[in-house]
Amino acid sequence: METNLVQLLSRVSLLRDQKDVQTWGCDGSGSFSVHSTYECLAKQVRSPHQEVFEYLWRIKAFPNTITTAWRVLLGRIPTRVGLRRRGVLLNTILCELCQAKEESCHHIFLECPFALKVWTLCFKWIGISFVQHNVPLMHFENFCLPQVSSKQNLLWKGVWACVVRSIWEHRNSVVFKQGVVDAEETF
Repeated sequence: METNLVQLLSRVSLLRDQKDVQTWGCDGSGSFSVHSTYECLAKQVRSPHQEVFEYLWRIKAFPNTITTAWRVLLGRIPTRVGLRRRGVLLNTILCELCQAKEESCHHIFLECPFALKVWTLCFKWIGISFVQHNVPLMHFENFCLPQVSSKQNLLWKGVWACVVRSIWEHRNSVVFKQGVVDAEETF
């Protein structure tokens, strides 16, 4: 380790009449910025679905809608299964919307009969048939219409994010405000 330190220090030239300065190595100018930090980290860590997230952030919707969709795609929604895994004591881990299966992220948004009904209403509204994936990332990626422009598909992806947010808000209404499970109201 001493040899490595000596080699590193041998490349440094100290000047007597100049002030010491710190420079940021991730930016050509040497100046630190949040943007340069983000760019530096983004280059280091590329997820296999990076394009999906870049597409998601281009959607024109309220920030809370996009953030909820992002958390669903990452599987970071605080479901009962996730809360139990973190040591939170719960009376039940069953889905509040169907009372039949454990409340996981993919269950709430894609497998639950309540969610399936909401998605079916959405597809009927647009007039298409759609085979649903039970993995949120795949569901989002395939939620597009081949006969329309990319700008129109961006709007369609916005519908996806809004449906996800509506399902989450309805679930929270049922859990915290004793709301009634109603897929049509959610749609």
